[in-house]
Amino acid sequence: MADALAAAGGGDERLLGARGDLLDRARRANRSVTDGPTLPAWQRFTGVVWDHLAPADLDGPAFERAEESVLVVSALTGLSAWSDPVPDFRLKLSVSLGSLGRLDRYWREPLSALFDDQLAGHTVVDLLPNEHRAAWMPSPGRYDLIRPVLSTPDGKPVGHGGKAAKGLLARALLDDDDVDRVLATFDPAPLRLTVERPDHV
Repeated sequence: MADALAAAGGGDERLLGARGDLLDRARRANRSVTDGPTLPAWQRFTGVVWDHLAPADLDGPAFERAEESVLVVSALTGLSAWSDPVPDFRLKLSVSLGSLGRLDRYWREPLSALFDDQLAGHTVVDLLPNEHRAAWMPSPGRYDLIRPVLSTPDGKPVGHGGKAAKGLLARALLDDDDVDRVLATFDPAPLRLTVERPDHV
């Protein structure tokens, strides 16, 4: 991945979805992913979901649960655990990068195999956005797959508008070690929460 980013000069406006100073900074970061400074994943990844999860404010038991259970899918690393070191970068899974092709397809086989091996017998709560979910082919027969779905009161998808609620839900799941209790009591008002348990995907 680092070689492909270097060959692309760190990426262009189309690849990175950025322009101006943001594009310049992103290109510099992408050209330095192998020797640039890193942060733990929980500090590196940002956005509305992470802001509402508020990882820096987790108490001891919740932080330990996060270290044991949170996995982050990303275009650069494929997969990062909560405290794994991650360099600065800007890259989406839905783009094609040189000879690697579309990055969601590039990562799909190794990520799916790893999940099948490491998650067998566990409860897996899938909070991934669709772009990241495309990099994983689940095997629900190997683990108990749960997909919380946030929607408007009349059942319409919420998209970006549901990110804050998703972050709060992730926080609630870390604050309480009983997944079923959290999903039964979490109130995302004014949104609605339903829970899917796919038998197959």
